[in-house]
Amino acid sequence: MENQQPTRQIILTSDGSHTLFVPLLGEHYHSIHGAIQESRHVFIQTGLGPLNAPKCIKILEIGFGTGLNALLAMQFAHQHQIEILFTTIEKYPLRKDEFSQLNYGSVLGEEWIPYFQQLHECPWEQLVPISEAFSIQKIRADLLTASFIETYQIVFFDAFGPDKQPDLWTVTVFEKLYKSLEKQGVLVTYSAKGQVRRNLKAAGFEVERLPGPPGKREMLRATKKLNEWGNG
Repeated sequence: MENQQPTRQIILTSDGSHTLFVPLLGEHYHSIHGAIQESRHVFIQTGLGPLNAPKCIKILEIGFGTGLNALLAMQFAHQHQIEILFTTIEKYPLRKDEFSQLNYGSVLGEEWIPYFQQLHECPWEQLVPISEAFSIQKIRADLLTASFIETYQIVFFDAFGPDKQPDLWTVTVFEKLYKSLEKQGVLVTYSAKGQVRRNLKAAGFEVERLPGPPGKREMLRATKKLNEWGNG
C-alpha cells in the first residue's frame, strides 16, 4: 500500500448505505451495521451538533475516504444555516469508478447526488466552494508528515483502526492535532480503545467516553482544555 492504491470492494451495510472493504487490511471504511448512521452519530450528532461555535465552523478531517463525513457535514450546514470550511487529508483517494458507485446521494436524497460528485471531482490542494454554505479543501498527504497552518473548532478523526494503523493513533499525532485546535475545540472518533484514550489524555485532551453507534458500545470525544495559552 505504500506506493500504490489498495484494492477496495463496495459493501452494502445494514442501513442500506455502502461502505468499502480493504482486503489487505481486513478493514471496512465504516461499520457494517450502517455506514451513514455510524458517521452521523459519531461525527455529526456527537461532534458537530453540540459544538458551541460561531456561524462559520472550521473542520479538519483525518481520512476523506468515501466523502461521507463531508457530505453529512454539508447537509448539516444547509439544515442549520451555517457556513462550514472543511479541510480533509487523504493519502489514498478513491478512483472515479469507486466513488461513482457509492449510493450516499440516493440514500440521503436525490438533491445530494451532484454535491457528492462535486466533493470527489473538485481539485485537490485548494479551497473550493461547493455551495454557499460549504467549502472544502482536500489535501493529498500522509498525516504523519502533514502540517497545519490553520486552526479548527473540530477534528473528525476517521483513520483506519488503531490495530490496523497504530502509527496514526500515537501521542505524537494527537499532540499535533491538539495544537491545530482552538480553545475548547473537540476531536471525535469512533474508537474507544483504552490505549487511544490514554494517548489522547497524554497529548493534553480531556476525554469522554460516550455511547457509540449501533453495533459499538462506546466512542470518544476529546476536548482541548480551556486554560491553554493561545491556540497552539
